[in-house]
Amino acid sequence: MAELATIARPYAEALFKAATAGAGMDLASTADWVDELAAIAANPQLRQLADNPKVTADQVFAVFTGVARSALPDTAKNFLRTVIDNGRLAALPEVAAQFRALVNGRSGSSDAVVHSAFPMDAAALADVGTALEKRFGRKLNLTAQLDESLIGGIRVVVGDEVLDTSVKARLEQMKAALTA
Repeated sequence: MAELATIARPYAEALFKAATAGAGMDLASTADWVDELAAIAANPQLRQLADNPKVTADQVFAVFTGVARSALPDTAKNFLRTVIDNGRLAALPEVAAQFRALVNGRSGSSDAVVHSAFPMDAAALADVGTALEKRFGRKLNLTAQLDESLIGGIRVVVGDEVLDTSVKARLEQMKAALTA
């Protein structure tokens, strides 16, 4: 959604500038709490609560801080308070995505999701990561997800690039070749 991206951009850029300006913030920990706040904001029940005109901004803030897994640093609380006061909770997941993109751009890396038909242990994921980094020509931050519909093999998504070596994809290619 272009509108959310436009709304989120100034927040992500301001947060990135603050984190890189040496304001006592660390990019990795900032990315962690931004992701956590985004996950909380994506909850439909919380969004419904926040949209209720009878609920105050302080009450929404209290729910966020109560639901957070760990104690939020002061910077996170100030950022959250600003987002809530400006009525931009819906943009928070997009803020997190844009912030992550800025962090990745600075480090020259990309986020990658490895969809696998079977659970992958850390050693197998590391081996796949080494091969994928050579293939894509940059450092990758890997995340593994289980997708039993693949039947076998893996499907890797890096930004807008997809590498699909799954059995499901090969069967679909064969089907297309046979019906053509």
